[in-house]
Amino acid sequence: MSRYLRHLEFLPPLLTRIAFGVASFFTGRGKWMNFENTVNFFTQLGIPFPQVNAAFVSSLELVGGILLIIGLGTRLVSLLLACTMVIALLTADRQSFLDALAGGDVTGVTPFVFLLFLLWLAVYGPGALSVDRTLKNATFLGNIHPLVRHLT
Repeated sequence: MSRYLRHLEFLPPLLTRIAFGVASFFTGRGKWMNFENTVNFFTQLGIPFPQVNAAFVSSLELVGGILLIIGLGTRLVSLLLACTMVIALLTADRQSFLDALAGGDVTGVTPFVFLLFLLWLAVYGPGALSVDRTLKNATFLGNIHPLVRHLT
């Protein structure tokens, strides 16, 4: 059975990237389309430099979502988006996260679940069907810096 499942190893990272990429893209687009509301929300949460951070997070989600979908810069984008989930857990979703921790079931706290999937992508990479993998396997990249090779 594992012999057959090995042929499907490309699916979990591909589907995870697509799901999170689409969600991130639309979330970022929504933040940009309602930028003043986003800035006001960040202000209410006590996030420093709310206008700058709202622009950064909106752009990260919008562009990062596209990059996740195609599988380019997957590890870096996943780490950056994971940071936004940590901030969400410390600010907007703090009380629900603390309540869930006290109750022993954090699976209902969306940013926590997203954080786990994003960390999984950051650690295990984009999978076989990705621009990252194509670049890594390209012969013309043989002389690139080792750090760049590890990011793909």
